[in-house]
Formats: sequence, C-alpha cells, structure tokens
Amino acid sequence: MSLELFGHPFSSYTWKALIALYAFDIAFDFRMVDGDHPDNAALVGAAGPAGKFPVFKDGSELLFEASVIIEHLALTHGSARELVPEDPHLANTARMLDRVFDNYVMTPMNAVVVEHMRNRGAPETARIEDAKARLGRTYAWLEQWLRANPREPRITLVECAAAPSLFYADWVHPIPDALVHLREWRRDLLARPPVARCVEEARPYRAWFPPGAPDRD
Repeated sequence: MSLELFGHPFSSYTWKALIALYAFDIAFDFRMVDGDHPDNAALVGAAGPAGKFPVFKDGSELLFEASVIIEHLALTHGSARELVPEDPHLANTARMLDRVFDNYVMTPMNAVVVEHMRNRGAPETARIEDAKARLGRTYAWLEQWLRANPREPRITLVECAAAPSLFYADWVHPIPDALVHLREWRRDLLARPPVARCVEEARPYRAWFPPGAPDRD
C-alpha cells in the first residue's frame, strides 16, 4: 500500500514530516500542493478544519498536523520507532520540545512572515519587533536547555521539529553569537542528510520568502 505526503518543499511543516520519512528511508509519493495541482490542494483543503498541509495518506487514512504524521510513522514502521522514545517520560519530554518549536519558534517566525505579506511595502514594525522578542526569549531558553541536555545524534520528533523551525527563524531573527550551543545545534541539524535534502529541495523557492531570504545556508 503506497504512502503519500501532500505539501510543498518550501513549507517548514512539510519539512518536519519529510525529515522523518527521509531519515528512515520510508518509501512514499510526494504530492505537490500548489496552483498547478488543484486535486492535491482540494484533498488538503478537505482533510482538516484549517485545510493546511502537510497531509499524509496511508491507505484510506488521512492524517494532518506534522507531529501526528511523525507519531504515526513511529507506530506503523518498525524502523522509525525511535522517532518517539519508548520510555514514556522521555517521550513526554520529546513532545514538550516539539510544542516549544511549533508554538514558540515557528509561530513568531510565521508572524514576521505574515506581517511582510500583509503589508509588503511597509510592514508594521511593532508587530515584527514583538515577534522577534518572543523568538529571543525562546532562543535563550533553548540555549539553557542545550547546556543541560546532550544533543541527540539520531533523528527524533525533536530534531524533526527543531531543524525547520531554527532554519527559518534564524532568517528573520538571527540567533545571537553569544548563544553558542544553539547556533552550533542549528549547524549540526542542517548538516544531517535528511535535513540537507530538504534545504536543497526548497532552494528554488527562496525568492518567495516575504522578508527576503538571506544569502546563506
């Protein structure tokens, strides 16, 4: 039975699911969601209440939300078990970190992007500075967390959430030089083959980034 992932290569949440699929060599068909593929867009629009990608199709089952897709892979593919730790306490910590990246890194990063889309000529400075301040607080928390916890050499739910979050967040609000552990972790994540593959697949779309993509990474 074939597996299908509906999304876009430039989407951070699509990356999140792709990293898990690539890391464990899980065969699937990628379904592009854009104006040239209306059937795919229609399926995504009907799959969940917000009509957002990524959406994962496993036989007759449709799943939305990247975290749920990763949990599904851990449950259904033996090779991908380690995406979520078997120990319930460690699993709970992994899910907590997953929420940190989605809610406190990805959300303020997206707020900056949305503000530039809302008013491309003159985005509201106060909204952008508020989002950057929220990112700064999260960066500082993550630095302390990394100092107290060793980095995981494997790909888990945490790495799937962290890599796209930190990739794009650093574009809108660069991680300060003083946060050496966080900066190094971002470099390490981007060097891992499943993440590097996502970076390359997204490269043709960089001109779409509303605040302007930096000439790096």
